[in-house]
Amino acid sequence: MFRTHTCGELRITDLGKKATLSGWVQRIRNLGGMTFIDIRDRYGITQVVIDDKSSDELKNQASQLGREFVVQVAGEVVERASKNAKIDTGEIELRVQSIKVLNKSEVPPFTIEDETDGGDELRMRFRYLDLRRNPVKNALLLRHRIAQETRKYLDGQNFIEIETPFLINSTPEGARDFVVPSRMHPGKFYALPQSPQTFKQLLMVSGFDRYFQLVKCFRDEDLRADRQPEFTQIDCEMSFVERDDILDIFEGMVKFLFEVVKGIKFEKPFQRMSYAQAMELYGSDKPDLRFGMTFMELSDVLKGKGFSIFDNAEYVGGICVPGCAAYTRKQLDELTEFVKRPQVGASGMVYIKYNEDGTFKSSVDKFYAAEDLEKVAKKMEAKSGDLILILSGPRKKTLEALCELRLEMGTRLNLRSKDVFAPLWVVDFPLLEWDEEEKRFFAMHHPFTSPVIADIPLFETDPGAMRANAYDMVINGVEVGGGSIRIADRELQQKMFKSLGFTPEEAERQFGFLLNAFKYGAPPHGGIAFGFDRLCSLFGGSDSIRDYIAFPKNNAGKDVMIDSPASISQRQLDELQISIKK
Repeated sequence: MFRTHTCGELRITDLGKKATLSGWVQRIRNLGGMTFIDIRDRYGITQVVIDDKSSDELKNQASQLGREFVVQVAGEVVERASKNAKIDTGEIELRVQSIKVLNKSEVPPFTIEDETDGGDELRMRFRYLDLRRNPVKNALLLRHRIAQETRKYLDGQNFIEIETPFLINSTPEGARDFVVPSRMHPGKFYALPQSPQTFKQLLMVSGFDRYFQLVKCFRDEDLRADRQPEFTQIDCEMSFVERDDILDIFEGMVKFLFEVVKGIKFEKPFQRMSYAQAMELYGSDKPDLRFGMTFMELSDVLKGKGFSIFDNAEYVGGICVPGCAAYTRKQLDELTEFVKRPQVGASGMVYIKYNEDGTFKSSVDKFYAAEDLEKVAKKMEAKSGDLILILSGPRKKTLEALCELRLEMGTRLNLRSKDVFAPLWVVDFPLLEWDEEEKRFFAMHHPFTSPVIADIPLFETDPGAMRANAYDMVINGVEVGGGSIRIADRELQQKMFKSLGFTPEEAERQFGFLLNAFKYGAPPHGGIAFGFDRLCSLFGGSDSIRDYIAFPKNNAGKDVMIDSPASISQRQLDELQISIKK
């Protein structure tokens, strides 16, 4: 046996025991007559000691050790004179009787410590070393825990886990596909699935009324902190259900995970908010409800006073920032520059200070009397000491800019604690969205999303006004899950394809297998998929899902550790009958 105990196992109750540990050398402290060595494995750290009573051979062996050497040490568990309350094994140490080097190590390119000196690119190149650090290791342990508890909950709800294929056909809707050339069928390509959508619907037709899968999905899209080209979903589908059945089951799952993983119990039902209300109040379909500052349209009280920027705007709206009337001119100028950034997109900002003494000070005093500003304050339900920030312009663009301004103020005022969680369901999304460039509708979710039953007649008269029987779960401004009731009727599905600009031939070619399946008794069904990586990062308090993926890609979609993607040989290209265009 290489070990009798792990490096995180021994306690004060083990005094006098003989133990053998195996692990990596974390650090060495030579204090002349005594040498202390910290041995680390996945489970923790144990201090081992070579004292002045040890043999010269043992002392010589210890002097040859270096950081990250893999060693086996054997000895007796003794009580530490200087205890360390920061580690679980801090009351004991192992008095060494033998040391064996199992493998040597070069000096690592960065320190394997919680606070390392390695930059992001360096740590990604040596990811196998980065994974030895506690923060990264603990992130993967959290991921494992959430996965196991998810399976436990869904199994208890009679779901069964079924695997679906990775090599499928390409579909033009949604993000770009990753494609895989077929050697056996030259000129033909597989695609990696963006989700198992059609397969889970086929499983419903097959009679498996409750399916789930922790499944890898692939999207060829630009990356950011919460995106990776390959990511994991908790993918689920149910038969003989309506929207509320699905929301109840998966609200239960999220509550269960919070309770067993985080120790947080939600007693009340999660809030439900329509897409229209979310956009009107927060400018986003994934609002952060940890703090207030909802939007208020101010066109009726601010237009018609000779201030052309407001008079000519489609939309004038603002937020009330509590307790910030004392903001300095410098702070207000910083906010003005913030909203002018290209990623925010506003042309400028107007402020109104509602001072503690009840007076008003505004950047547009020239155009608005005190009673005008008081009307604004009353509509905003502002109190003395509050600051009102106002943007104007095209409605959609201004709502989006107000959203960014609101989030910025929430951050500045420390109102977005990672220890506070505010879940909600957003429902009644638009079914279709118009693409001005292609002059056609696209599915806001996907082509298999059912419209709200009452809106079906609008297919013929006003497709853009149709609502989807769809829903997203949002926590702290992050969309962690989304789904819909599906179309189970062949005729309704063909209407949807027609609205998306598919000819009957195109629909048959791409989705004929699903339409044919609907001929044979498709049950009413719907489902949801949770971004598993996002859920892990939310539980772990990180902004990046990369921290919860063992071997992630960087923002350019590269794995710098294995240098992927890479060129392939001419022989492989010839086998696939592919030529590279210069």
